[in-house]
Amino acid sequence: MNFTFSSQSTSPTPAIEPPTFQVRQIWQQVDHESREVSHLIDRTYRYHSVRELHWHLADRFSRPIHSLALHRV
Repeated sequence: MNFTFSSQSTSPTPAIEPPTFQVRQIWQQVDHESREVSHLIDRTYRYHSVRELHWHLADRFSRPIHSLALHRV
């Protein structure tokens, strides 16, 4: 499963890697089309890393972690 997400930093100042971020929108790549699946996660949660989001998606979709790809736009 391939996912692409956009985020917003919860930090008031721009940083290369903000301390936390919230997912603004997330899309799942299905065949050659993107399907928005933002409604399937809690977008108010403040993730501490992309890795944490990756694990959350694996749990949410009941998939092994290595079967998911995740990219930020």
